Amino acid sequence: MAAETPPPTPGLNRWSQALQRAWLQRGPLARLLWPVAWLYGRLWALRAALYRRGVLHSTRLPLPVLVVGNVVVGGAGKTPTVIGLVKHLQQRGWHPGVISRGHGGRHRTPTQVTDRSSPAEVGDEPTLIARATGAPVMVGRHRVAAAQALMAQWPQVDIIVSDDGMQHWALHRDVTLVVFDTRGIGNGWLLPAGLLREPWPAPAWGHGPLFVLQTGGPMAGDLPPHAGAAPIYTATRRLAAHALNARGESRALVDFLHSPRLGALAGIAQPHAFFRMLQAQGLRLDHTLALPDHADATVLMQTIAGFDPHVVWLCTEKDAVKLFPALSPQTPYQVWAVPLEQTLDPALLDAIDDALAPLHGLSSRHGHQTS
Repeated sequence: MAAETPPPTPGLNRWSQALQRAWLQRGPLARLLWPVAWLYGRLWALRAALYRRGVLHSTRLPLPVLVVGNVVVGGAGKTPTVIGLVKHLQQRGWHPGVISRGHGGRHRTPTQVTDRSSPAEVGDEPTLIARATGAPVMVGRHRVAAAQALMAQWPQVDIIVSDDGMQHWALHRDVTLVVFDTRGIGNGWLLPAGLLREPWPAPAWGHGPLFVLQTGGPMAGDLPPHAGAAPIYTATRRLAAHALNARGESRALVDFLHSPRLGALAGIAQPHAFFRMLQAQGLRLDHTLALPDHADATVLMQTIAGFDPHVVWLCTEKDAVKLFPALSPQTPYQVWAVPLEQTLDPALLDAIDDALAPLHGLSSRHGHQTS
């Protein structure tokens, strides 16, 4: 097996990896952090109480809102799930628009995302969603303002999909889809002692139906049932049989079996999952570079610049939206993006369709209200 190449920020990465391991079991580090998690839980309970008593308010939009989020830290598969749901809604005759926080972007006010948007400005995941779906996408630090800007810009939009909005209670939602990956809930403790951003199981904010999606294969442990006995649906994930470069050229993934020097890099929440998927295709990776989530183009370029220019690099689509524009025709580096293909359970899509069916004409009933 090829040796792991140290990331460019080894200290930060070692701490991150130590936390990832601690979050999966109740070991010494997790127990050391438990008092902080207890305080986090008390603050969470206070916030929930303020919303329940109406001290803090949720804004109800004049359109249905479908939230895709998670209760665990990063990498559960929200972005491919949002892309799959948006494409499904488009096929069903809806005109969805997407709102997102736009992590990693420099925007300060609601900002439109287009095919030509810079990920440095609007974030890598919204850029990928916009390019993959063609749907209107608006990023903003305040999702209500982002949604209002989106509706003003695209009057034809008739449903809002909120990317990573599980904990954003300031926006009322009508349907919630919470995504888990193979880690499940880890050791079951709140941050920073565990994976959980909020207690689980717990009812979804807004009192609309909640669906649970598990991605990426079998979980490490059983997922505790949701308080409302929400069924758990699955999604299958695999790498595409091809890779694309910055010029739009396509190459079969099996062709890389014969590459004399092959590397993989990933600036995502769980980079080693990408490496394992490549290795499962029989690819021998001479270098694997696990970079921080949302690593920008400068970090990506500086990383590969330290290697032999004859190394052929494979990366994720999320990295490619930042890295490809930085590759000039004179750049000697060979970089190919391998798409991730995710298929949602048809039963989940049917359930979401049934939940949304009564929400047609929501605008005439709701108006611009708060609740």
